Amino acid sequence: MAVSKIRVRSSQELWTILLGRSALREPAQIEAELDRHWEKLHQGLSYYKAPSSSSAGKVKANTDVSPPLKEFGLRISQLLNLDEQQSLDILECYLQEDYRGARNSLKTVLQDERQSQSLLLKIADYYYKERESLLRCVILLLRYFQDERHPFKAEYSNCVYKLEKDLVSKYQSQFDNLFKAEAPTWETHGNLMTEGQVSRWFLQCLREQSLLLEILFLYYAYFEMSPSDLLSFSKMFKEQGFGLQQTNRHLMDKSMDTLIDRIGYFSSLILVEGMDIDFLHKCALEDCTEQHQFFNSHEINKEMDQLLLTFGDISHHGPVLLAWVLLRHTLKPDEPSPVTRRIAKASLELGVFKYLSTMLQGLGVSGNNCTVSSAKMCIYGLLSFAIISFEEETLGSQQHLIVAACEVVSAPGLAELFWEMTPNMGLGMILDSAVGMFPHEIGPLLQLLTALLSNIPTVQKVFTFLDKMSFYTEVYKYKPYDIISNDDETVWRRQTPKLVYPLGLGQTNLRMPQGMTGQVVVRGEQGYVVHWDYSYSSWALFTCEIEMLLHVVSTEDVISHCQRVKPILDLVHKIISKDWTVTDYLLPLTSRVYMLLKRLTSVISPPVDVIASCVNCLIVLAGRMPGKVCSSLHHTGFLPFATSPLTSMAQSISARGMKAGNYGNLLVQTEQPRGEYAVTIAFLRLITTLVKGHLSSAQNKGLIPCVLLVLKEMLPTYHKWHYNTYVVRERIGCLILELVHAILNLSPEGEDHDSTPTLQSLCIYCLANTEAGQAVVNIMGVGVDTIDVVLAAQPSGLLPSSGGSEGPGQILIQTVKLALSITNNVIRLKPPTSVMSPLEHCLTQHGGHGNNLIAVLAKYIYHKHDPALPRLALRLLKRLSTVAPMSVYACLGTDAAAIRDAFLTRLQSKIEDMRLKVMILEFLAVAVETQPGLIELFLNLEVKDDSEGSKEFRLGEWSCLLVVLDLIDSKNQGKYWCLPLLHHAALGFLLALWVNRKDSAISVLRTKEKFWEDLTTPLFGALSPPSETTEPCVLESCAFAMKIISLEIYYVASGSLEQSLKDVLQKFSSARRYEYWSQYVKSLVCHVAEAEEEVICPFSETQMLMSSWYLVLILSTSHSVMQLTEDSVKLKLFMDVLDGAKAALMVSMSVPCLRLGSMIATVLIILLKQWRSVVATAPDILSPLSLILESVLKADQQLMEKTKAKILSALISVLQIQGLNGGEISQLPQLLHCVCETVKDEALALSYSTRQMSQLGDVVEDKDSMETDAPCSLQKDQRYGVCVLALHLAKELCHVDEDGEHWVVVMRKVPVLPSVLSALELSLQSKQNLYFTEATLHLLLTLARTPRGAATLARAAVSQSVCLPLLSVYKVSTNTSQSFFRKSQYSPCWPGVYRLCMSLMESLLKTLRNNFINEALDFAGVHQERILQCLNAVRTINSLACLEEVDHTVGFLLQLSSFYKEWEFHLPKLLQDVQVNLCYLCQTCTYLLHSERMLHNYLQDKNGEALPPGQLPRTHRPPQTPSKDAAVVGEREEAEQKTLLAVQCSLLKILSKTLATLQHFTPDCCQILLDQCMDITEYRTLFIHSFTTPVFDLDVAPSFGTLLATINVALSLLGEMEKKKEPASSEEMQAFKSLLMFTMENCFYVLISQAVRCLKDPSIVLRDKQRLKQGLSSELSTLLSSLSRYFRRGSPSSPASGILPSTQTKPPTPGSKGSHEGQEPFIQLVQAFVRLVQR
Repeated sequence: MAVSKIRVRSSQELWTILLGRSALREPAQIEAELDRHWEKLHQGLSYYKAPSSSSAGKVKANTDVSPPLKEFGLRISQLLNLDEQQSLDILECYLQEDYRGARNSLKTVLQDERQSQSLLLKIADYYYKERESLLRCVILLLRYFQDERHPFKAEYSNCVYKLEKDLVSKYQSQFDNLFKAEAPTWETHGNLMTEGQVSRWFLQCLREQSLLLEILFLYYAYFEMSPSDLLSFSKMFKEQGFGLQQTNRHLMDKSMDTLIDRIGYFSSLILVEGMDIDFLHKCALEDCTEQHQFFNSHEINKEMDQLLLTFGDISHHGPVLLAWVLLRHTLKPDEPSPVTRRIAKASLELGVFKYLSTMLQGLGVSGNNCTVSSAKMCIYGLLSFAIISFEEETLGSQQHLIVAACEVVSAPGLAELFWEMTPNMGLGMILDSAVGMFPHEIGPLLQLLTALLSNIPTVQKVFTFLDKMSFYTEVYKYKPYDIISNDDETVWRRQTPKLVYPLGLGQTNLRMPQGMTGQVVVRGEQGYVVHWDYSYSSWALFTCEIEMLLHVVSTEDVISHCQRVKPILDLVHKIISKDWTVTDYLLPLTSRVYMLLKRLTSVISPPVDVIASCVNCLIVLAGRMPGKVCSSLHHTGFLPFATSPLTSMAQSISARGMKAGNYGNLLVQTEQPRGEYAVTIAFLRLITTLVKGHLSSAQNKGLIPCVLLVLKEMLPTYHKWHYNTYVVRERIGCLILELVHAILNLSPEGEDHDSTPTLQSLCIYCLANTEAGQAVVNIMGVGVDTIDVVLAAQPSGLLPSSGGSEGPGQILIQTVKLALSITNNVIRLKPPTSVMSPLEHCLTQHGGHGNNLIAVLAKYIYHKHDPALPRLALRLLKRLSTVAPMSVYACLGTDAAAIRDAFLTRLQSKIEDMRLKVMILEFLAVAVETQPGLIELFLNLEVKDDSEGSKEFRLGEWSCLLVVLDLIDSKNQGKYWCLPLLHHAALGFLLALWVNRKDSAISVLRTKEKFWEDLTTPLFGALSPPSETTEPCVLESCAFAMKIISLEIYYVASGSLEQSLKDVLQKFSSARRYEYWSQYVKSLVCHVAEAEEEVICPFSETQMLMSSWYLVLILSTSHSVMQLTEDSVKLKLFMDVLDGAKAALMVSMSVPCLRLGSMIATVLIILLKQWRSVVATAPDILSPLSLILESVLKADQQLMEKTKAKILSALISVLQIQGLNGGEISQLPQLLHCVCETVKDEALALSYSTRQMSQLGDVVEDKDSMETDAPCSLQKDQRYGVCVLALHLAKELCHVDEDGEHWVVVMRKVPVLPSVLSALELSLQSKQNLYFTEATLHLLLTLARTPRGAATLARAAVSQSVCLPLLSVYKVSTNTSQSFFRKSQYSPCWPGVYRLCMSLMESLLKTLRNNFINEALDFAGVHQERILQCLNAVRTINSLACLEEVDHTVGFLLQLSSFYKEWEFHLPKLLQDVQVNLCYLCQTCTYLLHSERMLHNYLQDKNGEALPPGQLPRTHRPPQTPSKDAAVVGEREEAEQKTLLAVQCSLLKILSKTLATLQHFTPDCCQILLDQCMDITEYRTLFIHSFTTPVFDLDVAPSFGTLLATINVALSLLGEMEKKKEPASSEEMQAFKSLLMFTMENCFYVLISQAVRCLKDPSIVLRDKQRLKQGLSSELSTLLSSLSRYFRRGSPSSPASGILPSTQTKPPTPGSKGSHEGQEPFIQLVQAFVRLVQR
């Protein structure tokens, strides 16, 4: 980014690549890297040149580098004595890889003298690491170039064979130059070359010498050394004193001893390897010594003789002298030479075999396993040949030989080679010697056999070897009395049987029989050594030895017996760890370990080493049978234990009633004073193994005292203990954290949920609230600088550890990694609380200048040795950013920019570990949401200079978006540095920006060229079928891309979308990707459903892809920019969704499938709503939905509650859209049955719940009965609950099954009506379950409209369930304005329930007629007060709901008026009141229809509550610009006009029904006109004899003027409709006109009937009759002329065919249109009446 492109990749990067820690993993990539660095590898340290004037001139002439960097590069050149151009390269590499400051502050650093000096010293360290890394790369090549198991063997081989020619000469000369190099001074290297820097230079010099010698040794391990080279190396090493005679030895200190020793070791090994002893041994065996390269080099051999005669003063000479003796003796066996004898004597005097074991141990501690293995192979040949060539007695101490042999055979493959050799050859002679003293000396043999165990075959060899021993060795100081011998005392015979061990009867023992003979092999002053001819099994002997130790454990002999038992335990431990199958045979030994542990730990001075060996055996046993080991251990008293049961967390934490056990006492009394902790290390490993062994819950809790001891007593204080060895402290800390980590990773499934604490909960509590947590925090706070120091100080440097013991640096890294993981898990698993724990407080507390834990965690990004360390630190940071209230940005302080640069440097590196880069992106994704300051730092957006008004941004130089854009670039996909997982993480980060609406970043991204194309690249690829394996991250990448597009389209107006995005969407549509993804997601759902209970690894990713696709699908239904326009495609997508829902929901036993199906069902409902026209043309949808419903009803009811509701809703929608789709469906009876069963069960459950709540007194009484809907809070009654939706579906099914062919049969089988009516009655009485009540009434209303349905309801006594309980729904108020509900008539409310009940009664009466009259009259009588109040409510017009109730009431009265006589007989008073109120209602409606202005003002006074829902235009974006105000006002006025029209329609409906009802209360027109004998007194006079206009005052009674005004209003409204000529809503206008005609017809009818009634009434005086005639004649004549003019233009039809009575003058179709005046029936009737009154 800010640094210029690096010319050459650094050696440290090459080292990382060769170790396999980078993104380069393919052989071709490795080969390319080796070729790229060939020159470096070939030249070695000679690659780095001395300064020169030509190089300095080139640097000064380079214009690509800034002057400050040039100047600083020259300073580097002086300090390091390095070529100027290479100095500049080192600087650039350092800035790219290891610089820990902010890049934009580099210029300031270079200008400041103090800071620039510090930077120079850091670059010097970096340069030293570069040189080391170069040599390590060569070592790595030499180690593995012949390893067939290594993946890059071929590439390494090619490189090594190219290096072979010059490698020795170049690297030997480099070693010699380093040895002779003069130390730098301040005069030659500048003022910074202080004493400390000189010492640092010398340390580096020694390291490089060691590495160069290691290279030469590994080279000669594979290639032959010439005699001349051997002589050359011998002279050089002699001159250098094998590293001791350093030119700058005055600079040596004690810390450098290890490196000096390594130089000596490798010098010695090179010379031994150069003599090729292995080949010499082979030549000797095959008698072809002339083939050896030294056979004919006589002069060199003589010179070597003379040179080696000068050897012998230092221990490093020993192996060289021994090897040369073997070489000279083998090549010239017939020439006894005093030189050879002198050299051999010198070798033995130097203690060569002790030196060999010391050397191998020293290399094994700090070296790599491969180098050590090569050394052991070299020494193996030397030892084998030496033992064959010389008598064993002449080689010195047998113990030193055995120790050296044990070290040698531990190398891979040598143990197998040993057992394959001929017995009594090579090291086999040492084994024979050890057997010769067994079991008198038990240690040497077992020590050697233990080393010879490497795998299962060798275990079998050792087991068999020990199982069949042929003689028993004993040592006697004096000849026993029961022994007889031959004359020369060489053969002894036992006269009596003997028990070998003085053990009690019944115990395991060995018995020597009488007459046994023995061979006396040694006799003299020391006594007799006898080999008894006695066959026995050593395993039985080992059992006796353990029994003997148990027998003498409390005596002074315990120490000597422990020395004999420890090798036995070590052997057993290694055998069972290598081959578990022999454990049964070793049961007599392993079973006694528990008693041994119990007895030994209870003595005063416990033998720590033996106890540690016992515990090590138990560790292996616990790995296979943890339960048995755990239960047996609790009887030994070794482990800590509780004396009382643990019942609470407080008791556990306080440690009341807990004892430390024998181990606790041993730790405090023995190990801590000594500073040796073998038992503690074994104890920690044992507890960890038990924890990982999946113990039972009770056994896990039995380990609580052990874990509590570790957490309370060890973890907080272990670093303060006394230690003899530094590494032991780090190892103990690492083991403690491994135990804690294992506990936190326990699966919670098997743990109890009672109050007793579990291992995991105890551990979490201790870490969160005690000093243990602080100790873990302290470990995390070690910091990257400390780790770097430790790594640099260890001899192995940055070498990877493989086998053997790890260095302190590796252990420290592992400990910190465990601490990070543990802290993350504690925060994740800790129960949520409102109070911060001490651990959380410690983690999040701020400190100045970045001196806090958050900054320490962030700085782990600088660590390069193990990528897992910064990765775990980032994971913890991500967790803290999510859960802790703190600002990471503030915690970083002034280091924030530098850390940001380090993050982005590693993120953009193409060879960086991919998992680390993924974690960086995941952390940034979390920071988008939780760390606004930090993410702004990483986004690094800059404001454009030329922006005016609104801010425009651009990407800064250090913006993370540059890297992310590069990662999603379609050209980079599939490359080694942009694998799918990394691409997925980049898309996840982008999604976080969109989800959290980071508009500044989004505004920059969306305008980037090819951004949308690159983003959607995954969507245009082809995925493998779901049945095949697809990387989960690929699925999630597609999901992320879909979500980003969806969010962009949702939040941005279609007109503002980028054209590139529109092009992508167009391409998506034209490329048929909608069909592809729909089919793929459907296949994915089907695959998940088919798998059923099988574990589906990427299920979460699969679900995310599905949800993202469905989100795209939902948006495409409402956003045209999605380019989904073809109905055929929509139909395909819809059917795929339906098939997916069916596949998922038919698996009723799979919870994941059911949850997935629930999500798909939601999408299905949305598509049904949005694509009604498409669904209408779809094939059969009801059949699959019916099957889905059946399956869902069988699934878990609690889990599927919402899903059932969704499926029911979908079925309702389909029935509303398609009906039965023109035919029957076979599932209709079964569907009806399922629905009815559901309704019945839900109704019964609701009834039970309602009764329970009523009994508890929890029912909320409604204070204002008709103003609030008071929805019930019970879960059972939900607006879109299963019960309500099932009722609605039943209604739809009954509606499509009009003839009742199916539902009648089903309802006979399923008692659904009794259950529903019972619940309805209860709900009405208690005024609960509003939604259920409303849905039930809708169903009953649907049934009531058909004869069979109405009859069924009548038989079920529906009126009994409704009539009286309905009284509880409302309270009659004298204040009319407060007695009606003011919300929309569409909102569920109790007044709505009343209206539905009124409609139900109306429908039943209309359908059943006389069969329902009694129930109808009962209903009218019960609710007469409400009815009369309702008829007066039009005067207030509270809302359309109020008008709707009046409409329903008048409708009911209309049906009831057909039974005028019955009504008059049963309820005469109500009839009279109704007639009066209907007349007043007619007057009110007429007045309001006549005065439109008053109606409009009256509606406005109601606070807008009269506006029906959905009338106002929706505005998706509330903030309107001023330019749109006029349009909004226009829309508002249009909405008010629609509302006014709706109110007029309601009033007109009420008026028409009122007049139709009054028609039944007045004489029949034809009859009263024609029948002179008619009894007119049967009918009351409804209108007074005046022609006053209607008013809004109850004091003015309705008159004939009211009726005439009604006709005038209707005619006036008809005229207004004609004038508007609106083409829109023509059907609504036609219906309105027809309603007006119907109103006029009824009004004329009532007017004529009432007028004739008055004219024939004898009680009316003649003058009044005459005045009535005149008024009617005048008014009607005027009306007739107006009607004539109107009908000439055509009139609408009237809906009066079923209401108006037939007359003689009325044609069969009174609603026909377009007839002339003389042909209109009711006009003819009026004309006839006018003529009548004019007479």
